[in-house]
Amino acid sequence: MENETLENAKSMSIICTKGTLDWAYPPFILATTAAAMDVKVSMFFTFYGLQLLKKKVDHLQISTLGNPGMEMPMMGMHMTMPNIMSAIPGVDAMCTTMMKNLIKKKGVASIEELREAAVDLDVEMIGCEMTMGLFEMGREDLMDGLKYGGAATYMENALKSDINLYI
Repeated sequence: MENETLENAKSMSIICTKGTLDWAYPPFILATTAAAMDVKVSMFFTFYGLQLLKKKVDHLQISTLGNPGMEMPMMGMHMTMPNIMSAIPGVDAMCTTMMKNLIKKKGVASIEELREAAVDLDVEMIGCEMTMGLFEMGREDLMDGLKYGGAATYMENALKSDINLYI
């Protein structure tokens, strides 16, 4: 019986490069879901993805720029946000507030809750040391319990993983 468990063991590696509120959800939802299904999960946060590991993530915002598929339920219909909207001061902040309200109204877990779930499910979260140096971020800026490494650390996990995702 024990060998069957080992033969069926799966692993997943996720590289997280985006630092906006809407891009924070996919990696954490996939990681926590996989971990709950007994998949060994490793998340590597690099470049703007490091924003997701800051002690507080209430600074995360939505950007309408380059997001032509963005629709928000408003006034009983779905309103598409044209890219030009991001040039208007305050639009990204307004969209962020709307999204946070929608998340709360629909009972979707917050990023803080998803991060806690990831910790509880033993998801390995790795901060990219090269990016930390580039952006002058210290370990004291990021949440506790992280591991740190570089591209070789990511590759070591990715080469052994059954599933590799770039988000």
